[in-house]
Amino acid sequence: MRRILKLHSIFIKQDLKKIMEYKVDFLLGAVGFVLTQAVQILCLGFIFAAIPALCYTVNGEVLDSWTFEEVLFIYGFSLIPKGIDHLLYDNLWGLGYWIVDKGDFDKYLTRPLSPWIYILCEKFCVDAFGDLIVGIALIVYSLCTMPADTLMAINPWRIIPILIVIPFAVSIFTSIKTGTAAISFWTKRSGHITHMCYMTNEFAKYPAKIYNGFVKTLITYILPFALTAYYPAIYLLRGEELWSIPVTVLVAAVFFVISQIVWRRGLRAYESAGS
Repeated sequence: MRRILKLHSIFIKQDLKKIMEYKVDFLLGAVGFVLTQAVQILCLGFIFAAIPALCYTVNGEVLDSWTFEEVLFIYGFSLIPKGIDHLLYDNLWGLGYWIVDKGDFDKYLTRPLSPWIYILCEKFCVDAFGDLIVGIALIVYSLCTMPADTLMAINPWRIIPILIVIPFAVSIFTSIKTGTAAISFWTKRSGHITHMCYMTNEFAKYPAKIYNGFVKTLITYILPFALTAYYPAIYLLRGEELWSIPVTVLVAAVFFVISQIVWRRGLRAYESAGS
């Protein structure tokens, strides 16, 4: 593990040197991510300008509701594990889109390092700081603008399990990308599959209860992005959904094992491609 961390730090330093050669490109990438999130938040603001709260109803009866500040908190929290995954492990997108298709994967098989570890460590995406900055800013802003009684109800001890669960939330993102990117070992290109699955995380930026049964099941257990955003965020805010903390750890472990099985079987089926 120490060797892997050392290699990762070396890759990061090399990537930062390349980035500093093209500072404008880096700035444009980071600004682009910030602007993308800003547009979505602006649309959310327009919605809440017309309604007092986001409500969950059954037969016309309101069973739960979330204020604008709470939804902003959930939205901001969702960007933290996503941003960390984007920052450290985004090279998996390249595997699905062009690395296998162009025959470039061969180089990973000639290194004295696991191809999966090499793929993960090779790229450091600094434009992910756009996600992280926006996420942290939304969390801070939402906490500062919440009613005093809501803010006082937040138990500081809930922060500890949330900090523990964040690495497992990141693992869910990485495992889903690993499993879907590994499909390219059979098909040569699988980036569109990764994109389709990955974009499901957009649903997790809002309370899971507002969706129908199918979508709720999809984002909780099948592509469990709600476990990386809504459930831990609402536990921190209200102390609700405590069950989601151990379930997130369990699901992350299961998805990691499944992704590694798919990866290894795909690696055995891999045949070099290229022109």
